[in-house]
Amino acid sequence: MNVLKEIDFFTVIRERHAVRKYDPNVKISRQELSEMLSEAVLAPSTANVQPWRFLVISDRELKEKLLPVAFNQEQTATSAAMIVVLADLEAYKEVDKVYSQAVEAGYMTAEIKSTLVANLGKYYENLSPDDIKSSFLIDTSLAAMQFMLVAKAHGYDTVPMGGYDAQKLKEAFAIPDRYTDVMLIAVGKALEPAHQTVRLPVEDVAFWNGFGE
Repeated sequence: MNVLKEIDFFTVIRERHAVRKYDPNVKISRQELSEMLSEAVLAPSTANVQPWRFLVISDRELKEKLLPVAFNQEQTATSAAMIVVLADLEAYKEVDKVYSQAVEAGYMTAEIKSTLVANLGKYYENLSPDDIKSSFLIDTSLAAMQFMLVAKAHGYDTVPMGGYDAQKLKEAFAIPDRYTDVMLIAVGKALEPAHQTVRLPVEDVAFWNGFGE
């Protein structure tokens, strides 16, 4: 079992890199993966709807099943686990559960909860399916990024993957239509250092108070 050590936040964000070569002998326990996911879902979401869902694939045979779906990318088979990150397009229908927990925790009254739940129901019912999907993809991506940072803090490496056949993924793992795939994330221990990358300077990507020269 990996021993979690305190790592400075800035060390985590600077040392997190996309790793594609994993030690196939490293395993991560279900308990620790659950802990990592519980920390990842502390990410924010619109109206606290929390549309993210995770299909965790750690079984060796199932990772082999996922391998051709992910275009035979090596990390699919050699990582400790593959996380299929999904957005639940019907998550807003379950918002009563979220707000009921907030009432139990003393964060709001039952009256306020009832009003918020009713208003959110009307709001999402008036949105198009594409608008709901766009919103939930953003929210779920926040949780996915947080998972990668959490994994690094636990001493593991990750790589987000967009290269896979979405339709074959749904078919292979019988993913219901209410869920839309967002990305795959491989997690494990690097077998060799990640390929180093560079970033554009802030001067090239940030605009201050407008787009003037």
